Amino acid sequence: MKRAFKYRFYPNDVQAAELLRTFGCVRKVYNLALAARTEAWATRQERVNYNATSVMLTAWKKTEELAFLSDVSSVPLQQTLRHLQAAFAQFFSKRAKYPRFKSRKRSRKSAEYTTSGFRFRDGRLTLAKMTDPLEIVWSRPLPEQATPSTVTVSQDAAGRWFVSMLCDDLTLQPLPAADVAVGIDVGLDHLLTLSTGEKITNPRHERRDRARLARAQRELSRKAKGDGTNRANARRKVARIHARIADRRRDMLHKLTTRLVRENQTLVIEDLTVRNMVKNHTLARAISDASWSEFRSMLEYKAAWYGREVIAVDRFFPSSKLCSVCGTLQKKMPLSVRTWMCDSCGTTHDRDLNAANNLLAAGLAVTVCGAGVRPQRSTPGGQSVTKQKTHGASRRNPPRSREGRGQHQ
Repeated sequence: MKRAFKYRFYPNDVQAAELLRTFGCVRKVYNLALAARTEAWATRQERVNYNATSVMLTAWKKTEELAFLSDVSSVPLQQTLRHLQAAFAQFFSKRAKYPRFKSRKRSRKSAEYTTSGFRFRDGRLTLAKMTDPLEIVWSRPLPEQATPSTVTVSQDAAGRWFVSMLCDDLTLQPLPAADVAVGIDVGLDHLLTLSTGEKITNPRHERRDRARLARAQRELSRKAKGDGTNRANARRKVARIHARIADRRRDMLHKLTTRLVRENQTLVIEDLTVRNMVKNHTLARAISDASWSEFRSMLEYKAAWYGREVIAVDRFFPSSKLCSVCGTLQKKMPLSVRTWMCDSCGTTHDRDLNAANNLLAAGLAVTVCGAGVRPQRSTPGGQSVTKQKTHGASRRNPPRSREGRGQHQ
């Protein structure tokens, strides 16, 4: 199985200058190819593929204006054309928006090298057009007998350099099967509430550095706009604070998701549309800080590594308003209600724990018969409730009934 290993490295002045030139050329080639493909379709209704843009790249290098493209390795330039081809494939299959031009200030600085563009021997990595190997901090060893097939070099907004090596990891083996399933309800007061009753505290990483971040942003706003050194230093200071927050959040999520995957065979979560939820300006900052999307992403790819199963219950399933004991559906439940009593059976529920239990029951129904159907119940007012169906993320979504549009917890 392919796995990427990311390390920090410290280039010397010559290497840094070469990499910065490569980043600029990669961005230039990407934008030129995107402009050419866009113009060809707009004027001639012609689709330009990767082979055509590769021929264009050869012609661009021969011009006086773009002769500098020959000063860097051709491998990252060819790779950025492949990335553009993949972006258009995603667009034509309606899985992504139309590709956008890369910005010198806002876009990620990176360059990808294939095996012909680097040399890896005895734990030393040397890139094309360089004589000295990179000074890499090996925070963890590569798998035994692993040879990188692709190397991606990048620089983040804080000025830190990283190298990511894609290798075949033969050490990844499915874990022994465990007859344990857990429902996971995400939230803000508690980051996670498990159906076992465990609640994971929300560390609120952004809030801990909010004062420092605000002070740095005020200092940045006072600097004159342009390419001056003072503004660049102030911008880098803000970026370092953001990087510190993101690193702590990512580290916590890695540890948490690894533990959950190792301990449980089946993990049931809710298929939330975080992109729409952050449009609520009151909760947008807290939701972004919780990083629910990154949590789900980590959970899914680690489950694939270790032979576990992740089930995403339909987002319209009213997990918070449904009594996990008798199945009675409450009419309304504002977000401010954290504990409630069922009018039918008299059970007192913790809102988040009840939601986790309902998600677990729905997820287990999916594993058994492909769709969990709850028996028809009556609300306290005597009105009948439509049968609720839950589906995994890979299954067809059910019709959106009015009862299914419950509030997200």
